[in-house]
Amino acid sequence: MAAADPLNPLVHVVDDDADFREGLAWLLDSRGLATRCWDSGEAFLRSLRPGDDWPCCVVLLDIRMEGLSGLATFERLKALGWPWPVLFLTGHGDVGMAVAAVKNGAWDFLEKPFQNNRLVDQVLAARQVALSWQDDSRERLRFRQALAALSAREREVLDQLLQGHYNKNIADHLGITQRTVEFHRANIFEKLRVNSAVELAHRMGRYADPPS
Repeated sequence: MAAADPLNPLVHVVDDDADFREGLAWLLDSRGLATRCWDSGEAFLRSLRPGDDWPCCVVLLDIRMEGLSGLATFERLKALGWPWPVLFLTGHGDVGMAVAAVKNGAWDFLEKPFQNNRLVDQVLAARQVALSWQDDSRERLRFRQALAALSAREREVLDQLLQGHYNKNIADHLGITQRTVEFHRANIFEKLRVNSAVELAHRMGRYADPPS
């Protein structure tokens, strides 16, 4: 997939109607939103390599297309582990399917014909969600790297902290002095960028690898 500006994620327009696709791209471009158009779900899927770190983006996906339908395209995206918002474009008769898709993980849907301002507002909202997910993904990676870099002793102290033990109890459990526990605790907090045991527990729950 082509490189994108991380502060202005691409909007991928996937629709087999050339006039509609080009008109929608023109509308989004006129509002400062970078776009890339695809004439089929197959074409968009071919641009993705499994396992790639796909750039932050938003997908506008027509629910009915010749060949691979929008719903089938969405299912394949999910199977690939697609992380970014998918917004379905649907006709009146397909609203039920679009609602089901949202319940199955799509971000939202818009019914044709739609007001230009409403569509742009929805895309902007989806873009903000994508940017927040991107920031969260970066913080998760940074936290996991810092966690992996802890020394064996720091990891022991960390495990004790997560069990709610105080410094004196940790010292007794590990056979070290309380001053040494305080030293390791300060290093852990600095490396993991937390200010308290409560914040540490929260970040561990949010960013650390789940137990095997």
